[in-house]
Amino acid sequence: MASPVGTLLSQRYRLDEKVGTGGMSTVYRAFDTVLERDVAIKLMHREIADDSDQLERFRREARAVAQLNHPHVVGVIDAGEEDSDGDGFSTPYIVFEFVQGETLKDRIRRYGRLPVSEAIAYAIEIARALGAAHASHIVHRDVKPQNVLVDEEGAAKVTDFGIARSLEQEGLTADGRVLGTTDYVSPEQALGHAVTGQSDLYSLGVVLFEMLTGDVPFKGETQVTVAMKHVRDELPDVQIRRPEVSAALAAVLDHATAKDLPRRYPDAATLIADLEDVLAIETSRHGGQVTGEATAVLRSLPAGTRRRLPLRARRSTKAIAALLVLGGVIALLVTAGLGLRQTERGTGKRATTTPATSLEEVPLAQRAASDFDPAGDDVEHPEQTAAVVDGDPESTWSTETYRGGSLLKDGVGIVIDASPGVAARELELHTPSPGFEATVYSAASSVPDTAPPDGWTAVSEAREVAGVEKFELDTTGQPRHYLLWITKLPEDARRAQISEILLFK
Repeated sequence: MASPVGTLLSQRYRLDEKVGTGGMSTVYRAFDTVLERDVAIKLMHREIADDSDQLERFRREARAVAQLNHPHVVGVIDAGEEDSDGDGFSTPYIVFEFVQGETLKDRIRRYGRLPVSEAIAYAIEIARALGAAHASHIVHRDVKPQNVLVDEEGAAKVTDFGIARSLEQEGLTADGRVLGTTDYVSPEQALGHAVTGQSDLYSLGVVLFEMLTGDVPFKGETQVTVAMKHVRDELPDVQIRRPEVSAALAAVLDHATAKDLPRRYPDAATLIADLEDVLAIETSRHGGQVTGEATAVLRSLPAGTRRRLPLRARRSTKAIAALLVLGGVIALLVTAGLGLRQTERGTGKRATTTPATSLEEVPLAQRAASDFDPAGDDVEHPEQTAAVVDGDPESTWSTETYRGGSLLKDGVGIVIDASPGVAARELELHTPSPGFEATVYSAASSVPDTAPPDGWTAVSEAREVAGVEKFELDTTGQPRHYLLWITKLPEDARRAQISEILLFK
């Protein structure tokens, strides 16, 4: 295609703007004329599309990423081939969700060294994405900040599985050729040896180093020189380049970038667990003061890790003055050996409220909540919706004011966007105004513009809610949207309030 901008692929996708280019393909912002939304199109270069190996590698990317459904992986929407010139020569393309934002590399260039807690948070999100890929037997092979997109809400999404390889079959990149950017390449990949998920974890460790220091660890006159430094040289001491980095974080970085595979993290789950612990430590070191994406990741930490956070990180700043008064008492309790984890001394057992069947909290974006009032004026305090996903029990969203406990309509509610979709098993609701009746519904893709049940699927029973109410969900598939639908107020109440909504899978 001599002039692809303006081209309509498959009579559906209009190429509007070139946003990037690489060795195999060019990426365009495009418009889906059927669903009327922006998408990203990766269009393979015509001059290499006749190379059967390159063509198969491109098709493999589509198949590989299409298997992944994870909030921190840029999702594949469609794939196809286009013969726009009518010469019988097809140009393959892949359609991705369009992520409005910047690359992590752009962010590092703009800010230099990122805040320590934010760097850890991004490393956790990237590791979660890689863990999902590895669970599907997919190795990314080119983890670098250029391949991590940061959306408008601050969340990281891994993209460009262009040289990914399935572990279940012989790959096109398993023949000793070194692919990937050498600034982040693992020692074994630089030497042309077998590559596994541990190679991705090494590259992620280098990305974390760059986020913390503002620069890559090794430089050289050629790419080969840099690659050999990854094989032979230890990474520079991160605490010398960034003294405020804790010893715990430095140890995680050393473990992730170990040259010898037996000393490196064996899998993403182990790395994630240590990063989550370090994020709690760093948050405690700074008195609970965190910014940016770290606030969202803190909400997704396991309950045991979250209990180690300072109270400042779990409550609003409105409560800080009272907490400081309690600080001396807490210190005395710790000194007396009572402990903040409620350890039962002498038994070797820890008291816990964790249920026998543990659920994993679903990370939600900062803009995941939206008001829903299809039977009224379509507005139900939209300026307050962020309060239900901000991790602050003091902030609330409320319905509008009604008289005598009657809504005078089918109901009102609040929608949680669990993009790109999740089979949630429980919705936990916190409210300072218990007694109203509610039901949880789900929808697969877009939010229906009608009141339930039209267009919605009931996934819980209707019930009168307590201060903390847990709805067990009967979910089919992986719906994107969950609606808490309020149908009745207490007789003496004029509105319902919600302080937190949590989803668990």
